[in-house]
Amino acid sequence: MASNTFALLSCAALLLLSSGCPGTATGGVSLRPDGSPGPEECPAEARKAMNYLRMFVGEAAWVQLDANQTRARPITLYDGNIESVLEENLGLIEAPTRLYGRVWTGGPQVVIRYYVAQPMKGGNQVPICAVARLGMGQLRKHPESKPGTAILDSPRAGVYIVDEFR
Repeated sequence: MASNTFALLSCAALLLLSSGCPGTATGGVSLRPDGSPGPEECPAEARKAMNYLRMFVGEAAWVQLDANQTRARPITLYDGNIESVLEENLGLIEAPTRLYGRVWTGGPQVVIRYYVAQPMKGGNQVPICAVARLGMGQLRKHPESKPGTAILDSPRAGVYIVDEFR
């Protein structure tokens, strides 16, 4: 299974290298009045890669939100780039793949969007569209969070595949 997954990831990466990858470029995302990000399309390359890797809309897995704060409680997230660690397989992407994205702390809840998956076992970066979610308002930041930061109770959340960022 692992060699098949590696072969599929390699094929997907080669396919994507010819068409370009979105990387972690998040410039141009409009902000809502509360500081949270506005809608953003999922690039065609990411949709194609996710389909090929059986990462369908609604698929989910657990993720450690910050690779530098695994299992810590509480954790502090900062506006800007983030590196998370997949705890479970997501489609054909195997844990502990790294997910790279962006954090916005301006609204009442933290918003995390993932744009790239980096498999740990010899794979190239794969463009994705995914978001971090946790029910019951658990991505709501603590009131004592300073501007540009968010203190959260949980170091982990669900990561969900999306077809666009809303």
